[in-house]
Amino acid sequence: SNIDGIYNGSPADPNSQVIREIEQGKDLSSYIQTSKSSFGRGGMLTKTNIARKVADEGITVIIANGKRDNILVKIMNNEELNYTRFIPSPEPVSSIKKWIAHSEGFAKGELHINHCATELLFSDKAVSILPVGITDVIGEFEKDDIVRIIDFGGKPIGVGKANCDSSQARETMGKHGKKPVVHYDYLYIE
Repeated sequence: SNIDGIYNGSPADPNSQVIREIEQGKDLSSYIQTSKSSFGRGGMLTKTNIARKVADEGITVIIANGKRDNILVKIMNNEELNYTRFIPSPEPVSSIKKWIAHSEGFAKGELHINHCATELLFSDKAVSILPVGITDVIGEFEKDDIVRIIDFGGKPIGVGKANCDSSQARETMGKHGKKPVVHYDYLYIE
């Protein structure tokens, strides 16, 4: 990057400090600015999303200032520098979930879910997305297409492989006792 890492405020604010470590599941939405820098194409939001996905795979990720001389050598030598380290997941996700996690750009539609379904997805339980928790189906997709998962507040929280097409999802939406629209094994929550 062209800045030292992820800040707890605007990098232009002299009171902002670099966040040294980011634990699994830490919400960074209040820290990340969506503006793009002249250095990169994706801005800090894109860098953070990619870093989080790689850390979910069990790999340490560091965001540091690439314009500093010998930055990689200094980091490897544990020199005292400002940079942000994403702590890797102790249990990497399955290869199927890795593939799904990196397929977001191919999403054909969206499944909007209610508050209860959102809470269950962020619990320690292995849960699928059932029709009863779906409040809206956006777009047209076929069985096995990638779909975005949108929480009750309109925030994208993950991606999954659809277990049915969009018309079947709409038909069963809100109903009990139906097959999962996205099965847990094919669901990646960010």
